[in-house]
Amino acid sequence: MAIICLDLKTTCIVSFLLRILFMFYGEWQDATMVVKYTDIDYEVFTDAARHVTMGNSPYARATYRYTPLLAWILVSNITIHKAFGKLVFVVCDILAGYLIVLILKSQGNAEFRAVEYSWLWFFNPLTITVSTRGNAESLLALLVLATFYFVLKERSNVSAIFFGISVHFKIYPIIYALPLYLTVGWYARGKEKTRRQRGNGGWFSYMISYVIHPHQLKYGLISSSVFFVMTGHMYFIYGYEFLEHTYIYHLTRKDVKHNFSVYFYMLYLTMDSPFSWLISLLAFLPQFLLVFVFGIKYYKDLPFCCFLQTFAFVSFNKVCTSQYFLWYLSLFPLALPHVKIKNWKYIMMLSSWALSQAFWLLAAYLFEFRGYNTLLLVWTASLIFFVVNVWILNTIVVNHISLVKRKST
Repeated sequence: MAIICLDLKTTCIVSFLLRILFMFYGEWQDATMVVKYTDIDYEVFTDAARHVTMGNSPYARATYRYTPLLAWILVSNITIHKAFGKLVFVVCDILAGYLIVLILKSQGNAEFRAVEYSWLWFFNPLTITVSTRGNAESLLALLVLATFYFVLKERSNVSAIFFGISVHFKIYPIIYALPLYLTVGWYARGKEKTRRQRGNGGWFSYMISYVIHPHQLKYGLISSSVFFVMTGHMYFIYGYEFLEHTYIYHLTRKDVKHNFSVYFYMLYLTMDSPFSWLISLLAFLPQFLLVFVFGIKYYKDLPFCCFLQTFAFVSFNKVCTSQYFLWYLSLFPLALPHVKIKNWKYIMMLSSWALSQAFWLLAAYLFEFRGYNTLLLVWTASLIFFVVNVWILNTIVVNHISLVKRKST
């Protein structure tokens, strides 16, 4: 009976209808209330799409910081209906959840168990509201999950194409390059185990193939070619403003108000300093060190590895907003089978994560909307949220177990 309740088709249909209801509610709230349901970013996307339909650059819309591809996709916001893009994001939401189930099944989980894990995505309030408010993160989640699914199915060429597209769409998936590269080589060497045991090539050749195996080189060539062709095409059309707004801006961005980051107060105090750019760059070091270490150590458990990388990247980033949480929430159901933690501890971790966010949001609300001098309190809340995230990350790493059928190398 439990298996029937957790049927994948039923889950997809119910979660889709639930999101449609949220979309209709959002239209009503936008029309009747001062506080709008639709995300301000969606208005930016729509305005950029309107510029595209007029033959102009999407960057004619101030604060559009994305690939022109997104504006092209949302042209139907202008030609059909303004809510068309939200429907696109909702469909991407459902397809992402479907891929989560497929990935979990490919790792040996029973379908009912895989669907059970996927409910953390399908029925997550944050996931539902982000996509129905018009944020494009579900589209990126779909691209990233497709990258993982095809590499785990040992269809590395298809995975490389999705990886190149995802990095073009938003630069942060580049953090998965190392574990993807190592996984492709690990799978390829597993197929060559018999020949290696016979002594063909010797250990030196094997060690060389560990880092420059032909399958790895092909994966890198395909993914980088897709990225550079797409990026080069956009540069040819829109010039330097494309690079500036889509990539360079995000490397130098400082968000000292709407920002969960532990760095925000330091960046706020030093924003007029001539060394602010150096401080901003140094903030990248801890997160990239963690991303590198996790990539080397856990690549054989690819979904778990990439969840750790993403969680660390977001937690240690100099800019950290609520939409970034979806980057690792889409991978959280994939990581769960790799972690053995008692239910009470899961509840405590989730409660601490939610309560520390609530504390920050309260302090930020008092500062931003009520005009109270609570900036120091906002920073204190950021510190608490950071400590909670580090504790969660450490707990997950310490309690890691591998459910992937390991291949001897």
